[in-house]
Amino acid sequence: MAPSEVRPGPALPPTGERTAPGLPDEEYWFFRHEAAYAWIADRWSATIADGIVADAGAGEGYGTTWLGVPGPRLVMAWEYDDAACAHAAAAYSMCSVTRANLDALPARDDSIDLIASCQVIEHLWDLPRFLRECHRTLRTGGVLIVTTPNRHTFSPGLGRGEKPVNPFHVEEFDAEQVDSALRTAGFTDVEVVGLHHGPRVTSWEERNGSIVSAQVEAVLAGAWNDDLRRFVSSVTRDDFAVGPASDGAADLIGIGRVP
Repeated sequence: MAPSEVRPGPALPPTGERTAPGLPDEEYWFFRHEAAYAWIADRWSATIADGIVADAGAGEGYGTTWLGVPGPRLVMAWEYDDAACAHAAAAYSMCSVTRANLDALPARDDSIDLIASCQVIEHLWDLPRFLRECHRTLRTGGVLIVTTPNRHTFSPGLGRGEKPVNPFHVEEFDAEQVDSALRTAGFTDVEVVGLHHGPRVTSWEERNGSIVSAQVEAVLAGAWNDDLRRFVSSVTRDDFAVGPASDGAADLIGIGRVP
């Protein structure tokens, strides 16, 4: 059974800052985020199966389950929000949940094999410090994977360093910035790829415009049109695919190793 087929309840209430399984109006965001976790779990399956892994900024905990199947020696969820920690601990028994500030990761030097941090770095006030902490706690050869919204598609027209409209985001990034941040923190073999919309979402956007903008407008107005709501609730993980980190990517995925 895939982790997404386990829908724990009751779900955490939507806050606008994080998504969770089982919320029909959130299915686009949920499966967009889960697609990245699924890709990480597949590409690094051997490391995950044999190693100690952590999900930094785990939120509700659904993504951490991908890092816990079929089961590493230890999978940890690090999250700052009390309610999210309590929910994750109750809902996902395969995870070791710790309340943690990502400025000071709760792990020894050179102790982790893989850290995933999905849709987190855009929320951090001190990104360089977080990346240094990841570098400190990862073993030689250890892998860090971060995902983040692509500024070019999430906030068209927003310049580097400008404050995003999204109140929960400190800064949004392009591929060059993600690459530079990882290299500056000491990571090597850095790679940045993109998570893209598949044919169904692309076709919908050709008829209706940006699906991100449409959802933002619906939330702000408190009114969803039937077509948008019906389509969003039909989105699945298969509606996304990983490819090159072009300006048109929905999310960016940055990968770095500790030398």
